[in-house]
Amino acid sequence: MLINRILVVGLGSIGQRHLRLARELLPHADIRVLRHQECDSTPEHADGCFSRLDQALDFAPQVAVIASPATFHLDMARSLAQAGVHLLVEKPLAASQDGIPLLLESCRAQGLVLLTGYNLRFLPSLQRFRSQLKERRIGRVLSVRCEIGQYLPSWRPDADYRRGVSARRELGGGALLELSHELDYLRWIFGEVDWVKATLSRQSGLEIDVEDTAHLILGFVPEEDDRRLIGTLNMDFIRHDAVRLCVAIGEDGSLRWNGLTGVVEHLEAGSKEWCEIFRHQHQRDESYRAEWQHFLACVREQSAPLISGDDGFRVMQVIEAARQASESGGQVQVAKQPANTEIDA
Repeated sequence: MLINRILVVGLGSIGQRHLRLARELLPHADIRVLRHQECDSTPEHADGCFSRLDQALDFAPQVAVIASPATFHLDMARSLAQAGVHLLVEKPLAASQDGIPLLLESCRAQGLVLLTGYNLRFLPSLQRFRSQLKERRIGRVLSVRCEIGQYLPSWRPDADYRRGVSARRELGGGALLELSHELDYLRWIFGEVDWVKATLSRQSGLEIDVEDTAHLILGFVPEEDDRRLIGTLNMDFIRHDAVRLCVAIGEDGSLRWNGLTGVVEHLEAGSKEWCEIFRHQHQRDESYRAEWQHFLACVREQSAPLISGDDGFRVMQVIEAARQASESGGQVQVAKQPANTEIDA
């Protein structure tokens, strides 16, 4: 399949990144942008700009990336899917799980690729961390400790954080949704989440109307011997020492992934020193470029993507369970998964 008509929905910072990468990978394609503001001029790297969905549909794109705020993802994705457009939807797939099954069924019925944009899975360091665990480098994993945090105003110092998506409930902000990469890769590495305990709160004086802190305890689906892996996940917008870490504690030692430095370290049982076993300091565009290459390959070959729409839905089910757990103060079961919605091989 020759891909020569591309639509980029949304022109915030992530939309601009996707536009630039699409142009890099498909230099001769006709690439148009759909944004809610009137188009006074054509954005750099684009061939045109629309401000209405009907105009974009008349363009008849073959593929589209949806990079608008999360609260707008679902309606846009369903409209494009009904028109037969293959989709790369930025994370999270939506602001809530309601309506996602209909989108998945629409894509399945038409044989469309739907890739959820959890690009961390394309990082070589996270891939190595996962492969070492699958190879039982530390034996059976007994516990997982994961944390992600960065002071929200420092994310984009040249912009007012109060106006950004992360700070506003109406746009799908908050630590739980914005930092949901961690929920995706924990599922990918350690299996499905069975239940959640959670506390979501606003601890700081940041001028936002969403939670700036989320503390989760995750119970993964038990193994065949009925042993259950328990993990903890701390997510926040408040810490000044930016961090992205995951530590797996096993019978024969521990394995640690640093998502900021791209380093994987191993601590053998009985040792007091961590030993570096892998290092790859990724460049900012690297995982997004790999994501785009994978997406285009899936469209051309009509193959199932690494991070499907079903994966995006499952993350939203965990998020919904965490919201309910925080409100009730108890342990909440994650909803059972829907029927497989990936493209038939």
